[in-house]
Formats: sequence, C-alpha cells, structure tokens
Amino acid sequence: MTATVTVNQHDRYQVGVRDHLMLHFSQHAKLRDGVEIPVIDRAEGVYVFDTSGRRYLDALSCLFCAQLGYSYGAEFASAATKQLTSMPFNTTWNTAHPAAIELAERLADLAPAGINRAFFTSGGSESVEAAWKMVRQYHLANGEPGRVKAVARRTAYHGVTLGALSFTGIPAFKEQFGPPAVEVGHAPNTNRFRAPDGDDLTAFTARILAETEETILAAGPDTVGMLIAEPLQNAGGCFTAPDGYWPGLRALADKYGILLVADEVITGFGRLGEYFAVSATGTTPDLITIAKGLTSSYAPMGAVMVSDRVAEPFFRAGQTLMHGITFGGHPLSAAIALQNIEIFERDRILDHVRVLTPHLKTRMHALAELPIVGDVRGDGFFFAAELVTGAGNERLGDADRDFLVRQYIPSRFREAGLIARADDRGEPLVQIAPPLVSTQAELDTVVDALHDVLVDAGDKIGLSDGR
Repeated sequence: MTATVTVNQHDRYQVGVRDHLMLHFSQHAKLRDGVEIPVIDRAEGVYVFDTSGRRYLDALSCLFCAQLGYSYGAEFASAATKQLTSMPFNTTWNTAHPAAIELAERLADLAPAGINRAFFTSGGSESVEAAWKMVRQYHLANGEPGRVKAVARRTAYHGVTLGALSFTGIPAFKEQFGPPAVEVGHAPNTNRFRAPDGDDLTAFTARILAETEETILAAGPDTVGMLIAEPLQNAGGCFTAPDGYWPGLRALADKYGILLVADEVITGFGRLGEYFAVSATGTTPDLITIAKGLTSSYAPMGAVMVSDRVAEPFFRAGQTLMHGITFGGHPLSAAIALQNIEIFERDRILDHVRVLTPHLKTRMHALAELPIVGDVRGDGFFFAAELVTGAGNERLGDADRDFLVRQYIPSRFREAGLIARADDRGEPLVQIAPPLVSTQAELDTVVDALHDVLVDAGDKIGLSDGR
C-alpha cells in the first residue's frame, strides 16, 4: 500500500494537533516548540504508517489493545454492518439485546468456573470502578457496611478516573488530585529484582504474602472490602507472579471475608496465552475486570466478570444494582467482541502465543547480556527490560534516567521503526507487547531493534565498554 497523505496534509495535521487536540499523558509544550508527533493514518498486519510515510512495527499493540494487529478490518466491518443495519443501539438498563446476551454467554464459557455473568462497560477504568461499586453493594447487602477500604499493590496501575485512581499505586499519578475516593492500602508487588530473597521463590512468596496480610491488618480486616491485583503487573515492568502467590491471595481474601479481583484489562484475551491469565494460576477470583483485548481494539469495550457468589445479592427481592453506563454493552461493540472471539478460535490465536512464547522469552532474556540491562521479565507476548548502569545493577542517576526515558529512547525507537515503551513509573525500563498474530520473524525484528536501541542507549551514558 502507498501513502495517501500529501506533505501539505502532514503539515496541516501537525498544526491541528498543536492547536486543537489535547493528547493523553503528554507534555503539550513540546508541540509549541515545534516537536512533531507521529500521526498514524493507516495500518496493515503488525505495522502502522504515519502521515510522513514512515512505517513502524507496533511492538506495543497500541497500548496492549491490538491483539489481532490490523488486518481483520473487513471481517469486523461486516460484523459491524450487520449489527448497525439491524439494531444500531440499545442500552442494558432494564432491557437487553441479542449481541450483549450472546457475548455474556461466550465470556461465561471462557471464564473460570463459577464466574458466569458479565457487566459491560466502555473501558478499563470503568471496569475497575464498576467492580468496586459491586463489591461495596455486595458487602452492604450482606450486613457489612463498614467494608469501605481496599488493598492494591505498589506501583500497580488500575486506571486514572478518580475511583480507579484510588487503587493505582503510583503516587505521582495521584497527588495533585487530592484525597482518593477510596481509602486503599498498598501491599508489595511481585518484583523479585534486587529483593534480598528474590532467588528463593518460596521465601519470597511467603514474605510478600505476609506483608500483604500485614497491610490488611493495618487497615482493619473488617473494613477491607476488596483486594485487587493483576496476574502479571504492567506498571513497574511486567512483574510475574511466583507459584503459590495467587492461591495465597485467595486464602487471605477468604480468611478475612474480602473479595478478590483480578484486573485483566491488559493480561486478558491472549496476552499471556489464555483468555483469562488468572486461570493458569489455579485460582478463581470473585471478579475479573477486562477491556482492551476484548475487542482487539476494533471498538471500545470493557466488562466486569462476576462470580455467582457476588451476583447472588443482586437477585434478592428489592435489591437494585446501583450502577450503570450509557454505552455499556453497546450493540456495535458487543458484535465486534463476538467476532473477535470467533477469530481467536478460528485462527488458534492462543495456541500461536503459547508456541512462540519460549522463543520470545529466550530472545528477550539474551538482552540481559547488555551492560544497560539489569533484569528481563515477563511472559507470553509481554516483556520488560529494566535499565541499569552496569555490572553492579546500580540505578540510573536522575539525569541519565530522564534523558533516556523521556528523550533519547523514544526518539531512537522511532528511528528504528519501532513502537515500544520507555517508562519509569517504577524503575526505568523498556517494554514490548507485540500483537498476538506476530510471526517468529516479526518477533525477531522487534528484539533485534530493541537490542540496537539499547546498545546505543548504553553508549550514550558511557557503557560501551561492557560490564
């Protein structure tokens, strides 16, 4: 395919961004200084193309959303046309429609046993907030109105709307917005790098579970309503959970009468080779939040998967579920989600991820040989490499950290034709999450480009002589 945008159109779009479009999580002053941003106007396979004609391999799946890449448009358009020409919109407020019902049925089939109902939202933050409101109503209905607090994990990201922001464990995201809507205690995450017992998984797991219990006790066990965690934590850099950790969370939740929520907004729908990554832990949570991969980004949608136990109070006489979202379960989004599941099954997407994960893991872990990389972690099609200053794994200084994460690496990624993430919500790192349809050759292209960028980044801070 050839570019269809002229030079003048490219310039016009840059002016339009600068003068009219508010970008998410962006420093707008750079636009006033003449810094151009990629304006993506088309996509194909695992590649996206900007208005200057540059091609990028999208190794971040457009923020963990584009599970199927960008070549299924015709199939999704057909599903959308069928839905829009029969019944374009209906709510799920005391009515229902076939697409939402059929999607809820399919999700119940895919979810862990005992999780049989879906509450639809428009995205991830909405799903987390809806989960909290259901948790509150559950405890109220069962005569425990004092369960007004929650426990989440340090550095974890659970959304930035004011309710979801309460659970997010990144202080810099929260401080300027005042007291949180929900009182939340933050327990340890599962980062083993630099932990004194990180090489002893049994000891490490026992310790962080004990500290999680201490967080519950400090809050007052009878005041805690929810314990929320991701099966693989995104923020901070792809923290995997050791064996025994999720069963330990389940045991703590049961011990203290707390509902356990698996936040699968990122890990759900194939990122780790499962529809629901928590399934691989042998643990069934009480609620699961999903979004992003539910439609593979071909339409906005999220959901809260609800266990029979949590749903039970809402079927009592006179009980009303006091939460609703206008576009939750939108017929168009539901039809696209159903088509997404059909493609996942037909094209054996989960099997594809499982087959290629060992190769990607081997390639990624080889990056630890670079002097700028201290740790590589992740699973499935989701990995991070933490940046350090050499053999002793010393932390980057503030100046090097700011230069690499906010300036050099993002620019160097674009030069390399790669969309990936440089992040420092915890320690500085680079992160990839390629589309689940990526071939082995495309995964190799991602890692090769990442290797070259990291070598150059090391050179920039004086690590070219090795460890």
